Amino acid sequence: MTTNRTYTSLRFGELNLEPDDIILFEAGLVGFPNLREFVFVEHKPGSHFLWMQSLDAPEIAYLVVDPGKYIANYSPAMPAVWAHALELNEETPRLVYTIVNIPSGQPELMTMNLAGPIVINAENRKAGQIVLEDEMYSIRHRVFPDSAAA
Repeated sequence: MTTNRTYTSLRFGELNLEPDDIILFEAGLVGFPNLREFVFVEHKPGSHFLWMQSLDAPEIAYLVVDPGKYIANYSPAMPAVWAHALELNEETPRLVYTIVNIPSGQPELMTMNLAGPIVINAENRKAGQIVLEDEMYSIRHRVFPDSAAA
């Protein structure tokens, strides 16, 4: 028998969650090791963006997006230690997101953290924020590099 859980966040108010809604980051996030449980909330209908709401801290939610929506051929190598921790093999379905920063009132200055993608095993709901050592990926990748800076 599965039990639904009610959770109150600052951004979204009351959320009614099923056990399969919860994503577990066993190691937490980079800089936030105590943030282990998250749920993804739709930004708005039809949007590419989601909110990754912490269940450990109601005030924390990160805006995320599938980097493939903006970056062609983004497919960094998965470190073996993470593949093992998340129980991933070549056939395992997975989701990849990057944390997004959009300065208030300046969407043309949006950046994505390509050096720290969120990888989720879609079967067991285990996730991790992978720190990539590849210098070709930036923590502040400009999505619209040709837009004029303010």
